[in-house]
Amino acid sequence: MSLSKLAGKGVYVQGNDIDTDRIIPARYLKCVTFDELGPSLFYDVRFESDGTSKGHALDAPQHKGAEILISDDNFGCGSSREHAPQAIQKFGLKAVIAGSFAEIFHGNCTTLGIPCVVMDEASRVKLTADIENNPESEIIIDLEGMQVICANAIYPIQMKESTREAFLSSTFDPLDNLLEAKAEIHSTAKKLGYA
Repeated sequence: MSLSKLAGKGVYVQGNDIDTDRIIPARYLKCVTFDELGPSLFYDVRFESDGTSKGHALDAPQHKGAEILISDDNFGCGSSREHAPQAIQKFGLKAVIAGSFAEIFHGNCTTLGIPCVVMDEASRVKLTADIENNPESEIIIDLEGMQVICANAIYPIQMKESTREAFLSSTFDPLDNLLEAKAEIHSTAKKLGYA
């Protein structure tokens, strides 16, 4: 299934250089399945040590159910843990808009079907103001038109062309690609004497 457009409410998490340890603290990497990671997203900046809320944007009632995360420059830097995009997905977020992304984090998000789109700072400031003024505003990410639409405003976005093509042609998941190519894999293995 191709992914050309997606829509949802937005939430802004402020900060440059938000690293993967802030996205999902290392102590949560011991989980048995990735499904357990959602509640621990940004845990140390969302909660006190006793579990009481610090009033983080992700927990604000007006942003409940948000599906598009907006942030700043160099999002997902630090260690290359796959748990960070997994936590984002398991929390219920479907896409990330930022000024720039760490390359490995971007790749890990892509294989999960989470578009990471780059938007300039001036546009992000306006988009964030729209979200703060009306949290119910729907954000539409259009990968065909390479734009974000929200509150009657259109913002240009950027994405590597190879990544964009992978989303549009539904080839972003390498495991799906392998499973769909079973016949060719078996044929090649046979030709090489492995089967």
